[in-house]
Amino acid sequence: MTAAVGGVDLIAAAHGTADPRGIRTIHALVRLMAAQRPELPISLGFVDVDVPALPSLVDRVVADSNQAVVVPLLLSSGYHVAVDVLGEAARRPGQVQAAAALGPDPLLAEVLADRLRESLDPRSGGLEEIDQVVLAAAGSSDRRALLDCSATAAMLSALIDRPVEVGYVSGAGERLAPVLARTTGLAGPAARSTGRVAVGTYMLAPGFFADRVRRIAGDLPVSAPLGADPRVAGLALARYDATRLLSAVAV
Repeated sequence: MTAAVGGVDLIAAAHGTADPRGIRTIHALVRLMAAQRPELPISLGFVDVDVPALPSLVDRVVADSNQAVVVPLLLSSGYHVAVDVLGEAARRPGQVQAAAALGPDPLLAEVLADRLRESLDPRSGGLEEIDQVVLAAAGSSDRRALLDCSATAAMLSALIDRPVEVGYVSGAGERLAPVLARTTGLAGPAARSTGRVAVGTYMLAPGFFADRVRRIAGDLPVSAPLGADPRVAGLALARYDATRLLSAVAV
């Protein structure tokens, strides 16, 4: 990982959730970031549902430190990156910079592959007995987010050497239930795994959407969300560093 440039605060911007499990996961992820970069001031704000709301947090941090980079703890580009995160940079030009979303990135594909392996019984052959993976994403009405999810699916497919399709639980794009119906012949609570199809949860934390994925998948094996993984924390820090380096080069 590249060394950080300058003493500029990092503001982690998460979506927010009403589910306590999701909140605990996001806070644990930010603690991992802080442990990896103890010299870097890091704070956490939310673009929806939870507080502190991102704009008020940015105002407070910038008042104290004058400069900050907002790093979206979001897996894809889309509305919240384009409007909320980039909006903060536009609102305070010269003081606030916006980093890219976490995904797509090969590190996320690695974490997804590990979560899939953890969800499968090694006594039954584990991933070796799976012919196809359906990547379950939250979804978005923004085409950029859909393209990012497709890129992640391609990375995961190359990594595990199996076809990977994307199914969404909201927004645009093909919905998860029809994708599972096409790949298994069954979907919903009546689904019964043949050991050939697994569902990879492409979400950062537990919550409403992750629970919905499990309901739609029925008895098919479903991986846990990415969670508070040190690799995800390192990726968020890398997004911060890349933004700072780009700014230094521009100057």
